[in-house]
Amino acid sequence: MHGALLVTLLTLNWLIALLWVISTLQALRNLPKIPDLLDARFGAPREKSETPEISVIVPAKNEEESVEAALRTLLAIEGLTIEIVAVDDRSTDATGAIMDRVAAEAMAAGRRMHVLHVEELPEGWMGKTHAMAYAARHAAGRWLLFTDADIFFTPDSLLRAMNFAEGRVAKEHEADHLVVFPSLILKSFGERMMIAVFQGIAALSSRFWKIPDPQAKESIGVGAFNMVRADVYRAMGGFESLRMEVLEDLRLGVEVKRQGYRQRVAFGKGMVRVRWAVGLAGMVRNITKNFFAVFRFTVWITVLACAGMTAFCVGPFLAAPFAHALLWPAATVLFMLFLLYRYYRRYTGISTWYCVTFPLGLCVMVYSILRSMVVTLSSGGVQWRGTFYPLAELKKHAGPVR
Repeated sequence: MHGALLVTLLTLNWLIALLWVISTLQALRNLPKIPDLLDARFGAPREKSETPEISVIVPAKNEEESVEAALRTLLAIEGLTIEIVAVDDRSTDATGAIMDRVAAEAMAAGRRMHVLHVEELPEGWMGKTHAMAYAARHAAGRWLLFTDADIFFTPDSLLRAMNFAEGRVAKEHEADHLVVFPSLILKSFGERMMIAVFQGIAALSSRFWKIPDPQAKESIGVGAFNMVRADVYRAMGGFESLRMEVLEDLRLGVEVKRQGYRQRVAFGKGMVRVRWAVGLAGMVRNITKNFFAVFRFTVWITVLACAGMTAFCVGPFLAAPFAHALLWPAATVLFMLFLLYRYYRRYTGISTWYCVTFPLGLCVMVYSILRSMVVTLSSGGVQWRGTFYPLAELKKHAGPVR
């Protein structure tokens, strides 16, 4: 290799490796500061209320395969008084009938559950935001939990979340909005490889431990578990202010932080579980569906982000075979990934040795993001569970997600 080129590559790769070292050490030092709801203190019993303490809102469209099992985990919640508000959002399968049957059984057993049926989508709304806004208007709890129809809860999950968010263990935990990281049900090599890539990228781009800091820009929202005080949700304008937002969960988190409310995040392995995608193909489909929206439907931002991820996450490994000196920065990046994966294993169960698949997984992610952009642009919008949303409308209403 030409000497000048080698020096340039060596300098760039060592700069990349240094960034990985700084980001990894920062993450490993600060991630343990995020509370874990499995701490025994959060499971302390509390006096149950006669009125609902929390309303769990479950929107669903054509979710007949998962909705009954998900609702039954909510009906098994212990330790506090909840109501379930399930929304059948224009389903063409058995989702609505299943909800009605489960609700009838629940009411007969003295549990609070009711079902709302949406027959038509009003103009100017995404289906999911409309379903959640509609349900929130019928909710009686002083807290609202927005979740999905394929999320499974442990019986003590909401008790622990409420004890945390109401500051019953420590005053500094008190929150207006709480996100619990869901545990992903992973059954294949491809699923584990891709989720491990997400956790590696998060070390470079996210500082979750800064979320409680009102002066920090970091915010969070997760569709599986967005729990917010009902009065805060309404004061913010609710989902009525996010009518055409594809990433409504992230945008809710941004608005909570922007409007000065207290935001918290917590771990809780196994408390909230979801099968986000089935196999590697399912991962690609989900990224294709969502990720152009992450970059606010802007081509140059998407292309620049993909180029940056490739350079920082794959570049050192691609360069390594061309000179012995280039092996060392690649080895440094790999070792940082090993340390990150070893830490995250306690929450994900993914083997530390998946760090060696990181470059491959990153390439699949970049391909999927670019595919998301191309598919959205070529179709002129997003097809979401049978409803087409024009790109011009989505861009018009796209606010910041960070």
